[in-house]
Amino acid sequence: MKRLRLAALLLGSAMAAPLQAQTASTTPTYALDPTHSFVHWEVVHMGTSTVRGRFGGTNGSVQFDAKAQQVEIGITIDTNTVNTGVAPLDGMLRGASGFASTEFPQAFFTARSARWEGEVPREIRGEFTLRGVSQGLTLKAVRWNCGLNPLFRREVCGGDFEGEVVRSSFGITHSLPFVADKVKLLVQVEGIRQ
Repeated sequence: MKRLRLAALLLGSAMAAPLQAQTASTTPTYALDPTHSFVHWEVVHMGTSTVRGRFGGTNGSVQFDAKAQQVEIGITIDTNTVNTGVAPLDGMLRGASGFASTEFPQAFFTARSARWEGEVPREIRGEFTLRGVSQGLTLKAVRWNCGLNPLFRREVCGGDFEGEVVRSSFGITHSLPFVADKVKLLVQVEGIRQ
């Protein structure tokens, strides 16, 4: 009887392993194309004009299955690549009163939840970590599309997303209230199917 139970257990394990591997492999993975994936930001200065910048080092991957309405995202942003076009401002932003890039060289966005319209993700709901502080962040899709990229000869999915963070909630309070607390995020991503 013990041998029968052991044989059934081993057979069950042997059958479950290929099923798990098959399930895991059915969700396609897309690696972010670093030449087409950037995080831009905008913040109002003195109630008059808008200061803009972007991060140059964005990488990560997305597991995406439109038919099953499943998404899993892991994106890393190098905070020391911030660029406004004004060198003294970039230096301040990388410093302790800004992104503290020496202590916190990377920011992260992770997500496993989305609001879908058919096979199109309209909102991505996840968590944004900056300066060691994590908070919920929803990114709304401005556009989204998938298609064959003739250069890579593979499927590419990508789009533009918008969100908003309150910088003081991450400990960035420099120049408040002269520079607004709310920061608009503009995220462009393209992922190449692996």
